[in-house]
Amino acid sequence: MLPRLDYCNAVFTGIPLHLAQCLQSVMNVAVRLVFASSKCDHITPLLRQLHWLKVPWQVDYKLAVLVYKCLHASRVGVRLRSASCYELSIPRTRLSTYSDRAFPVATVLIWNSLLQHITSTASLPVFCSRPKTYLYFFELCYP
Repeated sequence: MLPRLDYCNAVFTGIPLHLAQCLQSVMNVAVRLVFASSKCDHITPLLRQLHWLKVPWQVDYKLAVLVYKCLHASRVGVRLRSASCYELSIPRTRLSTYSDRAFPVATVLIWNSLLQHITSTASLPVFCSRPKTYLYFFELCYP
């Protein structure tokens, strides 16, 4: 059930809160099945035990990893002077209602929101652990 929730979840970027809550409830049911817990148990500690992020943060994490892979795959070739700069420019959009939800804009906004010590990581395994830790902390501050 969870791989189906995780598959192509990048398209969930910027979905309305009520739809994110529906997806989160599916994830909560999966967590309750794994731990055989009751509806009265708090779900957040169980999510942390499995190292699962909540749905909006999971989408952000997946997009950040995708941007990292794209940037580092393109750096195999010619190195530019701007290669040491890890902040991306936000592309212009025509529609103001969907601009933040557009894939090119959303990925850049998520990437630029990460700290520089995260975006300047040299290897993919180290990078994959750093944004997750950052998003766990961010999730604690802004639930």
